[in-house]
Amino acid sequence: MFLEITDNHQTRKGWVEVICGSMFSGKTEELIRRLNRAKIAKQKVEIFKPAIDTRYDAEDVVSHNANSIQSTPVESAEQILLLVNDISVVGIDEAQFFDNRLVSVCNQLADRGIRVVVAGLDMDFKGVPFGPIPHLLATAEYVTKVHAICMQCGDLAQYSHRTIQGDDLVVLGETDSYEPLCRTCFNKKTQRDS
Repeated sequence: MFLEITDNHQTRKGWVEVICGSMFSGKTEELIRRLNRAKIAKQKVEIFKPAIDTRYDAEDVVSHNANSIQSTPVESAEQILLLVNDISVVGIDEAQFFDNRLVSVCNQLADRGIRVVVAGLDMDFKGVPFGPIPHLLATAEYVTKVHAICMQCGDLAQYSHRTIQGDDLVVLGETDSYEPLCRTCFNKKTQRDS
């Protein structure tokens, strides 16, 4: 944790970190790793996820690798502000499922001296910037883009290609519904699907 010294008083400096990428790229795994390190350092940590995400567990944040960390499901980003009290680090998973108010919430927390670690998809299944992530990327102090491996050619993948039919933006799924693809393979598949 960084400390800023002013007039012989110590105040915490807050900031926002964003971990983004496609499905199966290790975003949640990296979020859990960072939050566990903060816990080992005896920092007070609170983790949130959107209540809509019940794929592996209704409450815990769980990675595709089956690692998990206790979290609090919330219906809206504003709820996070109500639930954070005397916390050093806030983790937020599946941030793409929140609306753009999440950006304001993250900045308010950082302004209060809290380290905010956010993980989420940066693009939807059509390859379009997803939810509040683009705005978070613009305002965050630290950005980490992680990549999956393309299921077609083995190159680095940054797209989450949906393998089932439907135009709904939010479809919860795993390998039964999505595959990570590189740019070339994504373009080939989406041109064929059109």
